[in-house]
Amino acid sequence: MKEWDYDNDQWMALPSHLKHLPLFTRHYDLLSLVMRTLWSIILKFLFRFYIRLYVKGDFHEIHKNYPRLLVIANHASHLDATSIVAAVPFRYWMDLYITAAKDYFFSNPIFTFFSKHCLGAIPMDRKERKGEAVQLCLTLLNNLERIWLIIFPEGTRSKDGYIQQFKRGVSLFSEKTTTPLLFLYLDGASELWPKGRLFPKPGVLTLHIGPVHPPAPIELIYEHYRDWVMRINPNAFKNEDDASDAS
Repeated sequence: MKEWDYDNDQWMALPSHLKHLPLFTRHYDLLSLVMRTLWSIILKFLFRFYIRLYVKGDFHEIHKNYPRLLVIANHASHLDATSIVAAVPFRYWMDLYITAAKDYFFSNPIFTFFSKHCLGAIPMDRKERKGEAVQLCLTLLNNLERIWLIIFPEGTRSKDGYIQQFKRGVSLFSEKTTTPLLFLYLDGASELWPKGRLFPKPGVLTLHIGPVHPPAPIELIYEHYRDWVMRINPNAFKNEDDASDAS
């Protein structure tokens, strides 16, 4: 199968896993709107009666002042993406997108359908070296009037629940497109659905809405994110002395 070349084929040979994105379709996909409506009802039920989701902060004022944002959060569970989506008011969902590992979220027809039409997922090929996925995200951020792009800057789920160092990709997206970053912190997701468990446990999950940070190098973003989270949960990061002893 011929590989997709972003620069040359974006308007002619668009892969099916990207045809839901409004930058290319020039309209909101009706199927996606219907599926997201149904998905919102399911999430509302799940995050009220099975997992009790509490949101500390207000998305409304942020949405009014920041039409374009990189939404970054810690990543320790498969609950992370769905809980963030559940916390954002439904009226903003069609502006909400998430970067997702192509080899997992687009690995079969069922996952692909769910990722496209319920999550608005943008596939990131972790093995691809030509930078097409990166270029796609940059183009979306530069061209869409409204986009909240969810990115987990650790790159992959934490194995022990502690927040890991951030990858440079989020800083690249932010600085190249002058897109500010919204800090979120998920407290409790790793305990409810740790890596390796088949299904989540019932319990309480809290999402903290933090400050909006201007574009900056990744070291500064990580430092300020760490300072903010430590005021909420001093145990969110592995003790540096313990980490050095382990090494």
